[in-house]
Amino acid sequence: MNSHRLYFIDIVRAFAILMMLQGHFIDTLLEVSYRDSNYNIYRVWAYFRGITAPTFFTISGLIFTYLLLKAKEKGIEKLRMRKGIIRGFFLIGVGYLLRIDIFNWLSGNFNPYFLVIDVLQIIGISLILIIGIYFLCNKKTILFSSIVLVLGTVLFLTEPLYRNINVSSIPLFLSNYISKSNGSIFTIIPWFGYICFGAFLSTLFYKNLHKKYFKKTIITSFIVTGLLLIFYSSFFLAYLSKMFHVQLFMDSASYNYLFTRFGNVLLYFAFFYGLESYFKNPILLKIGQKTLSIYVIHFIIIYGSFTGLGLNSLIGKTLNPIEAILGAILFLILVCLLAYFYVKTNTFLYLNSRKIYDKFKGKPE
Repeated sequence: MNSHRLYFIDIVRAFAILMMLQGHFIDTLLEVSYRDSNYNIYRVWAYFRGITAPTFFTISGLIFTYLLLKAKEKGIEKLRMRKGIIRGFFLIGVGYLLRIDIFNWLSGNFNPYFLVIDVLQIIGISLILIIGIYFLCNKKTILFSSIVLVLGTVLFLTEPLYRNINVSSIPLFLSNYISKSNGSIFTIIPWFGYICFGAFLSTLFYKNLHKKYFKKTIITSFIVTGLLLIFYSSFFLAYLSKMFHVQLFMDSASYNYLFTRFGNVLLYFAFFYGLESYFKNPILLKIGQKTLSIYVIHFIIIYGSFTGLGLNSLIGKTLNPIEAILGAILFLILVCLLAYFYVKTNTFLYLNSRKIYDKFKGKPE
């Protein structure tokens, strides 16, 4: 067994996807009158739900870049880059595919909502961008690490400049990647910033994982940096604004959700990496490895991909809190089971089709 394998990556991915499942279920079906920030339970739930996407983007950047750097070590980075580009376009395609409403299309109604951008498209294009940056850096890890760190920071700092950007002059297909005005859930800016920070963290693991006290050092660094970002980043930005007379820093401090949420992500990382041995459950690890299948299945059930018939239209916002919580638990179990058997079925079909192909080609088993 490889003692340097980063099990916590799959653990964090599993946690993030499960948080996403319950978050989407409750947000889609909870009755409107219960969505009140005066309720402590709802306020806490909403706060932690807001950390889910940053966690997912950051861990995606971390794992992809870490595997890319490990491929360089083995001399197969070109293959990994090629696979990464293919994977990126595949995720973009799946993201669009999930919003196809076949019945409406057959009736001649092509709703532009099909073109809105969600998490899969952003992760897909981000992987391609990371590969491009890595290639332009001539595969030099230190240069790459510095660039993604600076880029992530700049994207977060300049968020007020493009928060309400109007890009109606460019085609809808492209503008949806930049603006939320047409219904996009995520945009490439600022969310690519989390991918960049994940890529930066991967270089720290790659360079130092073998060192004796690295785990204790990185966990301590995650905790300290995370707390500083949560409690002091707004103060620091305001201080910079006053010192250098730059209004942009004050604007960032006034709506500082990006740095504070990244601070929360670092605390998650510290928690799961520190307790990695306790969470290293085969089921949890498998969930973390099958996030795409889980995402696709949950999207079809809740939002009615292809047919337009999902829980959002069949049930709607009608559940009380108890019903929503119990329903979310059952939903998590159902989706994970479906994903498990879906993957097992795919593996069975692949292996048997491969056997048939080999027999047809006259190859020995």
